[in-house]
Amino acid sequence: MNPADRVRLGRTRVSVTRLGLGTAPLGGLFSPVAEEEARATIEQAFAAGLRFFDTAPLYGHGLAEQRLGRVLASKPRVEFVLATKVGRLLRAGAPPDPSQFYQGKPFYAGTPLLNPVFDFSYDGVMRSVDESLERLGLDSIDLLHIHDPDHHFDEALRGAYRALDRLRADETIGAVGVGMNQAAMLVRFAREADVDCFLLAGRYTLLDQTALAELLPVCLERRIAVIAGGVYNSGILADPRPGATFDYIPARPELITRARRLKKVCARHDVPLKAAAIQFPLGHPAVAAVLIGCRSAAEVDENVRMFRCEIPAGLWDDLRREGLIPEGVPAPAAEGRRA
Repeated sequence: MNPADRVRLGRTRVSVTRLGLGTAPLGGLFSPVAEEEARATIEQAFAAGLRFFDTAPLYGHGLAEQRLGRVLASKPRVEFVLATKVGRLLRAGAPPDPSQFYQGKPFYAGTPLLNPVFDFSYDGVMRSVDESLERLGLDSIDLLHIHDPDHHFDEALRGAYRALDRLRADETIGAVGVGMNQAAMLVRFAREADVDCFLLAGRYTLLDQTALAELLPVCLERRIAVIAGGVYNSGILADPRPGATFDYIPARPELITRARRLKKVCARHDVPLKAAAIQFPLGHPAVAAVLIGCRSAAEVDENVRMFRCEIPAGLWDDLRREGLIPEGVPAPAAEGRRA
């Protein structure tokens, strides 16, 4: 697959590259990233042909937006697509969000002295957009996602969605999306709102196909583009060793066992597990693009190689025969290369 190939998001005029850069790691996810390393990572992604960049206020409590904006400010604005998110405001003095900790340790390290506060109200979202633009140092955002409204669906629909719908109608933004780590609520958004795309993290991967039964068919029917994030399930599909993470916390032993079985089948075909994982989501026609989170220029290069890796159809056949992916799942070798 060519990471620089372009695809349109649903019914919009927004066109993204098949492979995009997610910036949570550049905000210090799990461990700090130095400023120069962050800059080199973004520059390398641009040099590799990636023109789709995704960030959020949550990522490093504003740090990822700042770092991404400093690099993109030097690039021609018409060349890239920029996505960020709404639903959390960053406030000094706010209490820490317990959901951003595991066993007392925060998910993000080296962050500014700000804490995220959920706010899916209309006015809160408008403030969020203004504050993101200030952190980014740019004058426009192409795509806005409602971010993780897991316990705030009604407020997000009445407030955040209404705000983004207005920004789209005014042509301030080109696309409205929702970004979540679950499929069920995205189905509700698909049915109750006019959304252009979803950022689905970790729920359509080589290890977890939760979205296959209901969400992806609904997206096809309604022409909602799916952007696949978390394709390594936060680490386990990059390196399925004891202590590997799944959904940001240590993976259960049975998940590690399953990931190792996937790796073993890939090895029989001389295909790295990472290559199968990064390409798998694009087999489904509802999936438009894949986002990869990188914390170094070397990781960008590796992920681009994995994305370009030739994968024989026999690999997917073997994974089906061993019950590791469902029968009838669309084959990336056939679907992904049509772009």
